[in-house]
Amino acid sequence: MKIGIIGAGHIGGNLAQLLVQHGHDVSIANSRGPDTLTDVAKRTGATPVTVAEAPRDADVVIVALPLKAIAGLPAGLLDTARPGAAVIDTMNYYPQRDGQISPIDGGATSSRWVSEQLGRPVVKVFNNIFAQQLLDRPTPPGTGGRRAIPVAGDDPATKVVVLNLVDEIGFDAVDVGGLDESWRFQQGTPASGPDVDAGALVQLLAEA
Repeated sequence: MKIGIIGAGHIGGNLAQLLVQHGHDVSIANSRGPDTLTDVAKRTGATPVTVAEAPRDADVVIVALPLKAIAGLPAGLLDTARPGAAVIDTMNYYPQRDGQISPIDGGATSSRWVSEQLGRPVVKVFNNIFAQQLLDRPTPPGTGGRRAIPVAGDDPATKVVVLNLVDEIGFDAVDVGGLDESWRFQQGTPASGPDVDAGALVQLLAEA
């Protein structure tokens, strides 16, 4: 698949490395421009591009930015992605970094707010795992104790793409339901962070 990543920090960069290893055509962008991504490109094998270029013709777009940066993205940024492209939100809300975002403070999930800002359905995933574990913990399907990752989204077709992608890169994907259920693995919940298998993750999600 053609995959565009917006955000070249630890999560974005490590996902790029994993996805390239699995044969995907990966482009990666940051706010400072492709000339600043030489080291990231060398480590990951992804192609540095501008933010505007990252979604172009992409089957999957991964957004891995500080949440406060979402409102500053160009309007219609995702219009150049392929019709029906899956849009992945990996982000967490940290008011001390992002400032206060009143809809989230009022009870909306951060992903619902992101979806509204981007004007596209999003699938929430990769926000409850430490970046280094993306490289350290992938294992083949059926491996005992395989690290599980929760996935939430409203659109069945794009969610299936993401569930399969999570499995492909080495993790058990646990379908949590619609996007508004993503609160169950936001920061501060029992399911945010622990390295557990699918059965244990389901229990932690329920405890939320």
